[in-house]
Amino acid sequence: MKPMKRRTFLGAAAGSAAMMNTIYGTAAERKLKMGVIGCGWYGMVDTEAAFRVGGVEVIAICDVDTEHLNKSADDIEKEQGTRPKTFKHYQELLDTPGLEAVIIATPPQWHALPFIAACEKGLDIYCEKPVAYDIREGRAMVDAAKKSGRVIQIGFQRRQSSAVKAAKQFIQEESLGKVVQVDAQIHYTAKIEDTTPQKPPASLDWDLWCGPGPKIPYCPQVGHYAWRLEAAYGNGHLVDWGIHLIDATRVILGESVPHHIQSAGGIYYLKDKITTPDTLTAHFDFNRCPVTWRHRLWGAVEYNPEVNNGIFFFCEKGTVFVTDRQWIIIPGGKEAEKKVMPTEGKEDMAALHMADFLKAVQTRQTPSCPIEDAFQSTSTVQLGMIAYHAGEKIAYDAQKEQILGNPLAAKLLKREYRAPYTHPYQEG
Repeated sequence: MKPMKRRTFLGAAAGSAAMMNTIYGTAAERKLKMGVIGCGWYGMVDTEAAFRVGGVEVIAICDVDTEHLNKSADDIEKEQGTRPKTFKHYQELLDTPGLEAVIIATPPQWHALPFIAACEKGLDIYCEKPVAYDIREGRAMVDAAKKSGRVIQIGFQRRQSSAVKAAKQFIQEESLGKVVQVDAQIHYTAKIEDTTPQKPPASLDWDLWCGPGPKIPYCPQVGHYAWRLEAAYGNGHLVDWGIHLIDATRVILGESVPHHIQSAGGIYYLKDKITTPDTLTAHFDFNRCPVTWRHRLWGAVEYNPEVNNGIFFFCEKGTVFVTDRQWIIIPGGKEAEKKVMPTEGKEDMAALHMADFLKAVQTRQTPSCPIEDAFQSTSTVQLGMIAYHAGEKIAYDAQKEQILGNPLAAKLLKREYRAPYTHPYQEG
């Protein structure tokens, strides 16, 4: 096994920290005026990350729940000394005078329409993953971003992980030979809230929350909590959390999207509680090698807990395991010992990713996760779920963005919007 070049590792380990120090130390005298669309839990995670970086002023926020809206306005006022304007509808927020950039942190059914409207307003955008709910929405968003010429960053924060960066360079050097196969997984025990249909809280406009997606009865499990495991909105664990590891895998391999996909699984333990698989295996055939995803949302007690969340790169002469803040070299041979490689420790990846965006806004350069690239990671996991629903292996033409020879699966590339909303992608 060839040792990793010291300058290679140090470059990977120091890059993000140096960038963060630069942003912190040279915050713009005139603060960037930002808005936040969806200011619940993760909207405020992104907002707080922006405050840690500095150089921003949040002048407007938007949410369909007045309780979220008022609490977030209070928290922002305490942080910056001025209170943002508050709105229920994103269209009203986008009309705020002086607005320069927005954070979009809604559930996925509400990504496409605000994103495209923000592009048309000429705003820079930090949008959470997945890019969109369906692949056709994502294509419409990519096209709108390209037309606008604005700076777009998608929230794949693990692109700032020094472990991922260092492992990528090590694997590209082929110190353990070529990569033959990749396994990625995140197992955990899902907490389930009350699934009983009931009247939504008075503060929440449930019809507007559902938006262009289907309107299902409100319950605490879906509303504001585990919509990620609801097929109508989050589309499951692979699309919600697994997408981070699939994105990291793509980046490390230098891949685009798979050409063949098959998935198998089901709801075995959490029947009648969630509507997406609690157990799933998805197999993606990329040009370079196959990638297998696995998850289990119950009984997640591992023999070796450190591999609960991470990626195995099986190479010709050994294995590399990568997780958020650690990477491990496992050489081939009975006597070889695994090597836990040094990293920067507990990095603030949320702030680093936001800093990368804010620096790109200042310099007008491309950030580390532009929408064109993030769309490929989003398409990959969405194809995994399409294969699951189709119940058979599907073939995908990445150039044409079409599923081949399977009309029923092809229909799942785009879902119908609920009236009066109009899907942004138009055929032809």
